[in-house]
Amino acid sequence: MSRIPATLAALKAQGRKALIPYVTAGDPYVDLTPQIMQALADGGADIIELGVPFSDPMADGPVIQKASERALARGIGSVQVLDMVRAFRKTNNATPVVLMGYANPVERYDQKHGAGSFIRDAAVAGVDGLLVVDYPPEECEAFAAQLKAAGLDLIFLLAPTSTEQRMEEVGRIASGYVYYVSLKGVTGAGNLDTDAVAAMLPRIRRHVGVPVGVGFGIRDAATARAVSAVADAVVIGSRLIQILETQTRDNAPAAARAFMTEIRAALDA
Repeated sequence: MSRIPATLAALKAQGRKALIPYVTAGDPYVDLTPQIMQALADGGADIIELGVPFSDPMADGPVIQKASERALARGIGSVQVLDMVRAFRKTNNATPVVLMGYANPVERYDQKHGAGSFIRDAAVAGVDGLLVVDYPPEECEAFAAQLKAAGLDLIFLLAPTSTEQRMEEVGRIASGYVYYVSLKGVTGAGNLDTDAVAAMLPRIRRHVGVPVGVGFGIRDAATARAVSAVADAVVIGSRLIQILETQTRDNAPAAARAFMTEIRAALDA
């Protein structure tokens, strides 16, 4: 059973907002990913999005693209990502983990290991949800049903350009939460317009019954706090990766924890 709904419900009952960091599996150091995930949780992360490296990450900006390229160069694929989740679960069985990536690695895994094997193996490893950027809702009802049967949530993206029809389609299938992309463009781009986010979220909530997280453009405590005033969750990725890529092996987990502590304090203020 996915840990995501219970985690978000508990936060809501406490009057708190969810903090969801994103890191790319295998970056900046292959063997440190489970430790960095634990450091994020220790710093106040409520859910962790773990990026599955892919050679053509169309929705990602330069920071995450480069992180993905570095991880691929070190031989990180879906098998290794699931191993990292298993290692994380040895120290943490509470924090939900969402794998975020693209259709190609999922489908390639099933080709190599058998139909439905990615969902099966992800569930066994301790994954709670999948966010597959290039799976539109109208094309993955069967996939969503398979995930639900395995106890996993399927999380979708919505954007400023999403139509009412798209919101309705997402609301019909999505579980766990939806991820509202607050900017037109790719991850790490532009400046966040919190007024525009505040205007969009009521429209989304008319169609979507699960919590709404907001990401893209959140780089510091101030923007995180501003977004948390209207969103159920704050998603932060590119800035965290920029911090991690400058750290030595010994310092990376502590840097991840310190950044989360700063953002968590802002959300709870």
